[in-house]
Amino acid sequence: MAQQPRLLTLLGEDVDVVLRKDPAARSRAEVALTYAGVHAVWLHRVAHRMWRRGWLLPARALAAWSRRHTGVEIHPAAVIGRRIFIDHGMGVVIGETALVGDDVTMFHGVSLGGTRAVSGRRHPHVGDRVVIGAGATVLGPIVIGDDSRIGAGAVVLADVPARTTAVGVPARIITARSASAGGDQWEDDPAAWI
Repeated sequence: MAQQPRLLTLLGEDVDVVLRKDPAARSRAEVALTYAGVHAVWLHRVAHRMWRRGWLLPARALAAWSRRHTGVEIHPAAVIGRRIFIDHGMGVVIGETALVGDDVTMFHGVSLGGTRAVSGRRHPHVGDRVVIGAGATVLGPIVIGDDSRIGAGAVVLADVPARTTAVGVPARIITARSASAGGDQWEDDPAAWI
């Protein structure tokens, strides 16, 4: 298992990804001081480390404080990858057993939720370089493959293969991209995935 990066390294990456992906971001100071999505991720990183050490109540208390102040609810047990970008943030919910990969972008109102009150895995696993549009709901112990796109307002109830786009209620696959298409072309053209 790879060694966990230092917390300060992760916090710096969280700022840098916003500067790279958000044309409205003007400086590191602006992002660090004013972006609620960044604050929510930072507070989650601390709460998650507390949770892993067995400090469950303090971790939940910090997560609750973060929710009140950022509008983003991330359970402290959820596993969040590197360079996650929660744009506008308000209303994002990430459940306890969710796994979110590296370089993921989520817009406001996204829910990674469960469908049943059972123990064990009940929330989605989101791969690397996934973009989830505003108001999308991804429910249950499903897998969203690497380099996929979930359209705004979609309700995803089944696995989404890698390098595909899913839209609608319930979500359906509308495109499959070749591996050579690469993820960056989609990042630069928001009209292609919203």
